[in-house]
Amino acid sequence: MRIEILGMGCPKCRKLATNAEEAVRQVGIEAEVTKITDVTEISKYGVLFTPALVIDGEVKAAGKILSPAQIAELIRAVQS
Repeated sequence: MRIEILGMGCPKCRKLATNAEEAVRQVGIEAEVTKITDVTEISKYGVLFTPALVIDGEVKAAGKILSPAQIAELIRAVQS
């Protein structure tokens, strides 16, 4: 599974990345969590607000910080 955090590296972006890493640990899966900070790359997803969470190429949330539990729920939904 590939999880991407879209944002310019602001505190909210860093918090979302931390929460995503915690969610991966909670679910107990192998996942690559990467941060995308390049504006050109972010714009390819059509995201207007950051931070944004992308799981396996699909934007799952934008403009808000999801909790580890919320991200874990999204991960489980993608897995099933």
